[in-house]
Amino acid sequence: MMNGSGKSDRPIVPRKPPNKAAGAPAAAEGVEERGLAKGNPRQFPRSRTQSRGMLRRKLWRIRQVAKRRKKEQFTALWHHIYNPNRLHEVYWAVNRSSAPGVDRVTWKQYGEQLWGNLTDLAGRLVRGAYRPKPVERTYVPKADGRQRPIGKPVLEDKIVQRAYAEVVGEVFEAEFLGFSYGFRPGRSQHDALDALTVGLERRRVNWVLDADIRGYFDAIDHEWLQRFLEHRISDRRVLRQAREWLQAGVLEEGELCIAEKGTPQGGSVSPLLANIYLHYVFDLWADRWRKQRVWLSAVLAGHYQYYGVPRNNRALRLFYNELVWHWWRALRRRSHKHRLKWKNFVALARERLPQPKITHPYPDQRLCVTT
Repeated sequence: MMNGSGKSDRPIVPRKPPNKAAGAPAAAEGVEERGLAKGNPRQFPRSRTQSRGMLRRKLWRIRQVAKRRKKEQFTALWHHIYNPNRLHEVYWAVNRSSAPGVDRVTWKQYGEQLWGNLTDLAGRLVRGAYRPKPVERTYVPKADGRQRPIGKPVLEDKIVQRAYAEVVGEVFEAEFLGFSYGFRPGRSQHDALDALTVGLERRRVNWVLDADIRGYFDAIDHEWLQRFLEHRISDRRVLRQAREWLQAGVLEEGELCIAEKGTPQGGSVSPLLANIYLHYVFDLWADRWRKQRVWLSAVLAGHYQYYGVPRNNRALRLFYNELVWHWWRALRRRSHKHRLKWKNFVALARERLPQPKITHPYPDQRLCVTT
């Protein structure tokens, strides 16, 4: 077992057998048993270098399993989260100068009795007695004059959330698409700008859409988020912990508010939950739309390559128009509020799809080449 007691954890150390057999004329005297030294209670291993490498290998194995078994759910992830070594590593990764939460416990104060506090925290996580505290909310002014709400979780919530994000993030990193860059490990806004630059310089790009989802963190639906988590995770303790964070409430000017939507900003788990929600709500749809256009382009290119013979221009144009018309009808059925006019859609299709063309030369031209 990963966190079970080993043989060396017993209070009595087994006796060392004598070097000579018992029936020998002069058997050597055996070493008698002894207990652990007084005043030295059992502690967690302090070799952080060795435990860090083992923790990283476990995370790597989780991601590999998530990649290989796309249709399966993870049933046992909780023990990776409450692992005392992981909690210890996460504590040292927490920002030391961050503002304390509602309990006013700072990073330095918590570290004065670090192993005792982490032992108690891990025990509460194992027993299911851990309960997140409300998030204290403050506001930071934005460039456009509005204010951005920022949450200040307590230190223990930061530790558990960061451990939770590390483990659960490995599962969904295998699901996230390549054009997603926000709040992901190993990716940044500079990588997104590099991808945009390469796309503009090497692909057929005629326009760029710059959009922002207003109040996204405050509009996440809790019920749908739980459903999205259940796509890959069936561990009830992991799902319950996410629900408890969402329902912990926000403390604003001394008043506790329980929100039915949204996830408080400021914790390590909020960006992960937001990315999971965005993946299933928007990213998959955008990827399907992009692949559909690429598929239509491939269909047209293959048709031109096969039927693009001389004097077949009319048939090629007819096939192109029929395909664009059916595409337009399929898109119009998705929404009854905003109708896309045929004239505007034809202009859009002309920019995105290959136009009819003759791909094979006349017979006399081929004859001149071959002879």
